[in-house]
Amino acid sequence: MKLEKAVVVFSGGQDSTTCLLWALSEFDDVEAVTFLYGQRNISEVDGAKQIAADLGVKQKRINLDVLHQLTENAMTRNDMEIDDAGDVPNTYVEGRNHVFLSFAAIHAKNVGAHHIITGVGEADYSGYPDCRASFIDSLEKTLSLAMDYDFEIHTPLMRKTKAETWEMADKMGKLDYIRGKTTTCYNGISGDGCGECPSCKLRMNGLQEYLGLVAHD
Repeated sequence: MKLEKAVVVFSGGQDSTTCLLWALSEFDDVEAVTFLYGQRNISEVDGAKQIAADLGVKQKRINLDVLHQLTENAMTRNDMEIDDAGDVPNTYVEGRNHVFLSFAAIHAKNVGAHHIITGVGEADYSGYPDCRASFIDSLEKTLSLAMDYDFEIHTPLMRKTKAETWEMADKMGKLDYIRGKTTTCYNGISGDGCGECPSCKLRMNGLQEYLGLVAHD
């Protein structure tokens, strides 16, 4: 049975597009919120606009380039080389998911939505602390208290590997669409991307693992 209204934090990447499609199957009314924060792969924003149009989803764009001013990282600094050698890659934007979900909640309350969907996950994540289930659970309570409004934050990919995320897309009949239309690449190349950045490698390794499993079934 479908629920009520939902807001999806939507970047135009593989994970958020998978979550948007999931939300459309679970909720009566779905909106997307896309954030502009000075990201180097800004082409994903154009891709997000096209996907939202394709799916008939109302999209809200919110300018949060203050994040670019507050923190130095390879995601918002084109002159920084991407380095994933440490415990937390330098593509990590401090506080990004906290800020995104907080602004998404403000918008959700304004449009009468109690449900927020985000594509964060623990299984194949890059060590980002704001992708953990403990953070999501804590923020859900905090936002509900802060606004005196009951929110539920849904994380359909929290326990899924990238291969399982591709499987989810395939079961929805959207694997080819997500593969061709989304932008996950840190260098802003849509589809299979540059093939070299950590995000592209994670995405492609997951796809190959899933297709390998399908071939052996």
